[in-house]
Amino acid sequence: MRAWAEAAASARPALDATHAGAARLFRRECSRALGQFIVSRKRRTAITVCFDAIPDGKPLRTFPGIAIGSCAIPDGKPLRTFPGIAICSCAIPDGKPLRTFPGIAVALAFAVVAAASGCQSKNGASEVLDPSAIAAPANQAANPAAAPAQLTASSAATAPKGNLTLGTGSTKIAMLLPLSAPGSAGENGRKMYDAARLAMSDLGDKLVTLTIEDTRGDSGYAKDLAVKAITSGGVKIVIGPAELAAAQQLAKLSGTQRPPVLALADNFAGGPGVYSVRLSEADSAAAGAAAVASKGAKKFVLMMPAGASGGAIEARVSNALSIYGATLAVTLPYSASDGAKAVSDMGSLVEAPDAVVVASGDGNPTPVLAALKAKGIPGKAVSLIGTDRWLERPIDPLYEGAYIATLDQSETGPIADRFKATYNYQPDVNVAYAYDMVALTAGIASSVGPNGFSKQVLENTSGFRGSTGLFRFRADGSSQRSMPFFKVEKGRLKLVEKQTSGF
Repeated sequence: MRAWAEAAASARPALDATHAGAARLFRRECSRALGQFIVSRKRRTAITVCFDAIPDGKPLRTFPGIAIGSCAIPDGKPLRTFPGIAICSCAIPDGKPLRTFPGIAVALAFAVVAAASGCQSKNGASEVLDPSAIAAPANQAANPAAAPAQLTASSAATAPKGNLTLGTGSTKIAMLLPLSAPGSAGENGRKMYDAARLAMSDLGDKLVTLTIEDTRGDSGYAKDLAVKAITSGGVKIVIGPAELAAAQQLAKLSGTQRPPVLALADNFAGGPGVYSVRLSEADSAAAGAAAVASKGAKKFVLMMPAGASGGAIEARVSNALSIYGATLAVTLPYSASDGAKAVSDMGSLVEAPDAVVVASGDGNPTPVLAALKAKGIPGKAVSLIGTDRWLERPIDPLYEGAYIATLDQSETGPIADRFKATYNYQPDVNVAYAYDMVALTAGIASSVGPNGFSKQVLENTSGFRGSTGLFRFRADGSSQRSMPFFKVEKGRLKLVEKQTSGF
């Protein structure tokens, strides 16, 4: 990598065809290496190459506490490279603009990752870093009293009042949270509010203006707030709502010029321009099937609840298997009362499957699992693959031996220690999702500008790394995630692989 950059720095302009060839070679051979980020209290560097995300000659802002660059050129000096590739140095002052050269494009993918999640990769893409390593702005370091006052106490127990505005940046972001909703919905909303405040303090305070509104846990009201934000003419992207029915209604909107929505609702399938942030059962089933297929399994059966979401699960599992040359032999929908019949039908339709994937939706998977166990599944010849929805219930003895790909609920990634020190309670996955989305929007605003929230940027195939792991958004609004892969042994989840193969 260093030798390549040094050679590029000294290279004289050549034919356009040569430049284009070099660009293609660089994209193909070096993309993984360019995902390596080193961030510590003593040094902040990154190696980033992106393509065609901002017009030639426009400034690219560095992220607070994180610079973008290469180690093969003097600090602070720009490197003229081939058309379509721009590499910059790693000692640019925080927040200062770096100008690209005419004819050289700078793009986004991993630049946004660096800021959005403060990611580090010591041993590959599965590693993340602790954003507590990101130093406070200089004026705060010298004067602790200058730190944001809102970070002095937790708000998880009580709902903040009125509309809440954080930050002073020119890019306007709306966030819709169930702050005053009763029960766990309100508690989760207030946790996400604390996460948003931390993300703004870490990364976004000077980049965006984040306006947080209380949906009260009311789906109709949440939808109305979202529509108001979308049609305001000033909001560039909406984070939320967390209410499933509201997100589903927004997904039916057909306008193509509206701001995108990063929906925080559980089990939301997504829709064009309305992206599903949280892990869905389709994500979990597909990742689990892919992990087993990567070990050599070729013939799969999918059992899933009959209903509207089944098509998404089937499509995702089938696509994931195709990557490894495996096939989905048959899909068997079942209802709460006929799971045993579906298992019996499987024996008539498929001979010697290598693995069975069981999605459960809102229901309990144990009737189907009991019928499978009676046929010796799981066993030496046939693997059983579950989903994250199984884990919404206590682990049943019938889960024994099943494989499940899911987020590690005890590992909120890079923000755990910093969050707990700030708010005096342990963060959970709600915190991680909210932090990632606020930080992601701040990163895009920084690297591309207020108008950077395009499909090209949000759906870039390299994806983003956050405290919930590596993820990317798809054109249909769904998300794909790389996540830990577990096996149920003695009533507990035993880690098999730290990360599934991802995408």
